[in-house]
Amino acid sequence: MGKLVAISDLHVRYEENRDMVERLRPADDEDWLLVAGDVGELSTDIEWALTLLADRFARVVWVPGNHELWTPPDDPVQLKGEARYRWLVELCRRLGVVTPEDPYPVWEGEGGPAVIVPLFLLYDYSFRPPGTRGKREALEVAEEAGVICTDEFLLKPEPYPSADAWCAARVASTRARLEAELPEGLPTVLVNHYPLVREPTRVLRYPEFALWCGTEATDDWPKRFNAASVVYGHLHIHRLIHHDGVPHHEVSLGYPREWKAYQKDPGRLVPVLPAGKTAVGR
Repeated sequence: MGKLVAISDLHVRYEENRDMVERLRPADDEDWLLVAGDVGELSTDIEWALTLLADRFARVVWVPGNHELWTPPDDPVQLKGEARYRWLVELCRRLGVVTPEDPYPVWEGEGGPAVIVPLFLLYDYSFRPPGTRGKREALEVAEEAGVICTDEFLLKPEPYPSADAWCAARVASTRARLEAELPEGLPTVLVNHYPLVREPTRVLRYPEFALWCGTEATDDWPKRFNAASVVYGHLHIHRLIHHDGVPHHEVSLGYPREWKAYQKDPGRLVPVLPAGKTAVGR
């Protein structure tokens, strides 16, 4: 019987990470792989990695990270914002990779059945530093602390006026879809690049970076949508926590300088079901 496993933040522009992805293989021919974003920045790198993984795993489920949504000046695909996201969705469909725009598949292997729910939600600057009121003041505090996300330069939210406006639209449309399409009685596995609750960001070395790490609008989603497990990345803090009784797996590989320093077994695929079965240490 196959296993449901996950990884994120592959960042294959780094040669060491690319080599690690080359070595990724399922333990069983029926294994499914959840990829929680940040495969890479360049369209060519993203296509290379997803093609390789789709050839090896029975099914691959992908959600975009912020890095996939960047428009680097040296990328042959110069689409921005929503148009870039839609290009990535079509790439995945050509490869047989499931995206947040596709029907939710049901996992029937070990720990199943469970509905796999890939999400694309972004962030809205609501994970603010204590005492700040509103986005502008929070960004000023972050800038004074020397913290600013590269998204502010390379992530173009077009046709939306801002990333938080894009986030609001995604949250509203996704919530409506979940309420309409999730089958009754089955648990879910919610897969998002960003944490769905703020709790995981409280251990950030630079707490101001939480501004770019999610939205308070999804705080009740794990309970509301019957999550047996939540999978996320982005923070590059590889661990398992339980929040309101639901296991939340941060499954990042991260940058070479990080996994070389902190991970005992870098590149390990994280088992997602049965829920909370395997703790993942930093």
